[in-house]
Parts: sequence; C-alpha cells; structure tokens
Amino acid sequence: MSGRGPARRGVLTAAAGLAAAVAAAPGAQAAEGPGAGARRSRWTTSWATAQTAPTPTDTVASAGLTQGTFTAHVRLSAGGQVRLRYGHAFGTAPVLIGPVTAGGRPVTFGGQRQAWLAAGASLTSDAVAGLRAAEASLLTIRTELPGPTGPLSFHRNTHASHDVDGVRTTSVFLLTGVEVTGAHGPVIAVLGDSIAEGVGTPDDSDLRWPDQLARRLPGAAVADLGISGNRVLLDDARFGPGGQARFDRDVLSLPGLRTVLVHLGVNDLQQPPSQMDPALVLAGYRQLVLRARDAGLRVIGATIAPFGGWTRWTPELETVRQRINTAVRTGRVFDAVADFDAALRHPDHPERLLPAYDSGDGLHPSPSGHAALAAAVDRRHLL
Repeated sequence: MSGRGPARRGVLTAAAGLAAAVAAAPGAQAAEGPGAGARRSRWTTSWATAQTAPTPTDTVASAGLTQGTFTAHVRLSAGGQVRLRYGHAFGTAPVLIGPVTAGGRPVTFGGQRQAWLAAGASLTSDAVAGLRAAEASLLTIRTELPGPTGPLSFHRNTHASHDVDGVRTTSVFLLTGVEVTGAHGPVIAVLGDSIAEGVGTPDDSDLRWPDQLARRLPGAAVADLGISGNRVLLDDARFGPGGQARFDRDVLSLPGLRTVLVHLGVNDLQQPPSQMDPALVLAGYRQLVLRARDAGLRVIGATIAPFGGWTRWTPELETVRQRINTAVRTGRVFDAVADFDAALRHPDHPERLLPAYDSGDGLHPSPSGHAALAAAVDRRHLL
C-alpha cells in the first residue's frame, strides 16, 4: 500500500479546493442547467467498454453508418440517475450523435437532442430526465447516427446482443459508458483481456467474472474494460493498444473510481511474439501501478491463470508465468493480489485449469471458472 495514502490525500485536497472554487464562481449553478441537482451527486461508471479501431473484416465499423440506428442493451452494476458517455478514440472526423433515448426517455447534451462527438474525444450527456435505473437492471440505449459517420471506434465483442438497424451484433459502436449516481459500494475498473471480456461464457448470460463480482458486492459499480487479445506491453493492429497505452483513456478518465484491478499478462506470453523476459512484464505492471497511485487509486493485480491446455503453451512459457506470479504474490508489485492462478489451477497439474473451470480450450474459464475468479477478489481490498 506504500505511496497510496499521500496520493489519495492530495487528490482529495485538490478536489475539495476545486469544488469550492466552482461553487464560488458566478453562475456556477446555472452552468449545470437541468442537471444542477447532479452537481452534488457522485457519478460513477456503472457499465463501460473499451474501444479499438476497426479492421477491414469489421464491416459495419469500418464502413460506418448513414441514417443508421444502433441499439445497445447493457447490464448495469450500480443504479441511480443516469447519463451516457460516448467516445471516438480512433476517429479521424467528428460524428453527429442523436437523437438518443435511454430507457425510452430522451437524452440531451447541453439541453440539445443532438451533439457532435469530436474525433479522438469523448462526449457526456446530461442526466436523463425522469430516469432512475435499478441496480443490476438492463438498460436499452437507442442512438441515431445521421452520418455518414466514416469508420467507427467500437468494441468488437461484448458477449451480449445489440443491434444495428435491426440486425443483431455483439459489438458496441461509440457508446463507452453509462454513469450513475447510486453507487454505495466499491467502484472498480477491470483492465483486462479476453477473460475479463467474457470469452468462455455464453452471450447474454452476464456470467463474466466482473459481472459476478458486481453481484457479490451490492451497490458496487464495476467497469469491465476487457479487450480480447490485449497485452501489458505491446499494441496490436486488431486487438488495439496495450494496457499501458490505453490506461489513461480507459481507466483514469472514469468518474468516481476507487480501485483498478489489472488482469493482463497471459497474451504477452502466449501471443506471438511471446515475451520471454518476466522482468519486462513486471516493469509494465509497475508503471500501471505508479500512474494509478498518482491518481489516488488502489491497484489490485491478478496472477496469470494456467493455460497448459492452450495450443501455444510451452514449458518455457510456463516458467515465465510462474516467475511473474511469484513476484506478484510477494506484494512488492501491487497494493493487493487476486490470485487467479490459485483459484483455477488443477492441483495435480498446476500448469492446467481444473477441468470444471475449463471452457474447453485450456485458456478461457467456463462460467463456473468465472465465478471462481469473482470469488478470488477479496472484498477487503476494494473498500
């Protein structure tokens, strides 16, 4: 926990000073407009996803939309008043957003039904008038895109059903977050890979381990920022920027965040080019920890789970995995540890997943494996 306390106190002191300055500024309350009541509320991200750039095989995202409608169905963690966040991290031109509805109610941006989302930027709505979402509820968000939009920043596979002009998709376009005011438990971001994203669980089951963690923690807000193929160190043309490259945008931009759980590393090992030097992965972890602590956040690190049944596993990679996990368990890297390796490994073959926890490919856990991961996160480390 070294270094966290002073950073946290510094952030709180600065925030208090800023709040006082805003309150004293002429017209500060009027600037809030219809959402003035939310000024005293604490917004947190109840649902989130992380973006990548489309490739030519991502036909809808790469072509964009003209007079199109994207409808997302998202499972919230915490509830309360609602506002939306859009992003176009990989855009090269602005996109006109709207009209938008959430839960059937109109969404406004500065009081207007439409707003421009700048390339590379984010766009946050007003609080949605008359909408208070329940904890763990399913929220439907309908976004009209007059277009032509050009290529769209998106998340390729959320393992949940949405639609574009009535055609089912598991992708989410431009929408990056649903923020609420009702969180009364831990506020957590999961910086993860395909396991956090939900590979190994059925679509629309909400059995990803971050979902199951949220259900274990009533009132918690959990942002699942898992991207399949994501690494600590390297970027990838298909799987997007690595954890270090996307950390500021995907994690530090989230409102109300208290804790970040880093669940990356297996792709640094198994995905070509394989990283054979554990010191480099550990150095990448330490950089994430440093940046998180500077923002006043607690950082939990997950050990790398077994993948002995996966096609690219080798004894050499197993040695690297064990050396990284040993260093993480010592407590000299993160503020706390979620031992995903211990939660999933076969007692007689520690390089492999326990059969009941294996989705069938040797790498990605089954739904019961995801439950074991959620149970491996100690609530005491989140408060």
